[in-house]
Amino acid sequence: MNDYRSRFLQLALHANALRFGEFTLKSGRISPYFFNAGRFDRGQALATLATCYADAIEASGVQFDLLFGPAYKGIPLASALGVEFARRGRDLPIAFNRKEAKDHGEGGMLIGAPLEERRVLIVDDVITAGTAIREALGLIRAGGGEPAGIVVALDRQEMLGDPASGQARRSAAQAVAEETSVPVTAVATLSDLLAFAGENADLVRHRDQLLAYRARYGSGHSDT
Repeated sequence: MNDYRSRFLQLALHANALRFGEFTLKSGRISPYFFNAGRFDRGQALATLATCYADAIEASGVQFDLLFGPAYKGIPLASALGVEFARRGRDLPIAFNRKEAKDHGEGGMLIGAPLEERRVLIVDDVITAGTAIREALGLIRAGGGEPAGIVVALDRQEMLGDPASGQARRSAAQAVAEETSVPVTAVATLSDLLAFAGENADLVRHRDQLLAYRARYGSGHSDT
């Protein structure tokens, strides 16, 4: 496992952003684990998280000129990542969107650097159904930018829809990448979490439940 993946998972555990137990997801599925990026709620945690994102992005080779954070969780993530890239010697413009258009002052849906003629990297926590990401892609294109890629913290590698439907097992990340032709990079995946749990004495007891959940709901791909 790449160093940034294990660092990210260790950080998520320490911040209580990654928990194990029994959790009812928005989809109604009962998951043996839960990830909440909102728990990266301290400066040091965000700074360390940004190093993990930056390492994953550099490893992916994606070419981009601007960071875009979809409201709401994407805003602090893109901001922290911008600070990290500046520390590495690359001063990138940053933009994000409002949830609702502003009809006074500068108005509009977008805040920050202009998107025109820039290759835009979308920075978010997860892709659940892909709705927020598709909205961001529309805003970027409407603003004159070119979506260059999407980076998320965790890819659950979990299929959309009913496992009994007979449809191809595609995750939200796969669906977005295939339907929009915009590549998706994850700092870590469920496969990484399984490997991490197998190497960690405190987490190994959760591995069988994770494997059973993947067997039932997995999208059928082993990495991002």
